Amino acid sequence: MADLNVGEKPLRNISESFKALAATVNAETTAVEVAPFSRACSFISPLFGCLGIAFKFAEMDYVAKVNDLVESSKSIASLQVLVDKDIESECVRKAGSHSRNLLRVKRGVDMVRVLFEQILITEGNSLRDPASKAYAQVFAPHHGWAIRKAVGAGMYALPSKAQLLKKLNEDEASARIFMQDYVAASAPVIQYVEKLFFSRDLGIDW
Repeated sequence: MADLNVGEKPLRNISESFKALAATVNAETTAVEVAPFSRACSFISPLFGCLGIAFKFAEMDYVAKVNDLVESSKSIASLQVLVDKDIESECVRKAGSHSRNLLRVKRGVDMVRVLFEQILITEGNSLRDPASKAYAQVFAPHHGWAIRKAVGAGMYALPSKAQLLKKLNEDEASARIFMQDYVAASAPVIQYVEKLFFSRDLGIDW
């Protein structure tokens, strides 16, 4: 992926948009709307692109699923209504359903949360351990052998932490703050989405 435009700040966008979502979730007074949720998730897309070939499959899949949620936001107000509509239409588990795409996007959000957590606690300039742990924890259980093997090979082509921060137009100090903010803010948002599925006896492992 080419470097981002001068002045673009994906980490700031990710951090600020998820803090706003977390505030909505924590207030427990209004439903989470599809539009701000899908917009916040779209800010993560450039990050996958910056991670190179190891996460190319994730970037393509994630971007497509987020785009579907962005489109659905034009006619569906909240995430709750989105899932309930699919249940009524008996298509909730079908490939391409909004609910299935929401679950896939949630995994992408969670993968980045674990990635940032690991980057924050890992010494040195390599992203291989943080990225490998994030993939193993979130994506690997849902992937077949061939994809896991391809991702493992791609881990050797990851940028260094310094290269990633340069691509994201951040220095170490600012990146650390935005990553910490995202880790904290994304957790209640992820839990909210998972609760939507668990409360309807749908589970999240499909």
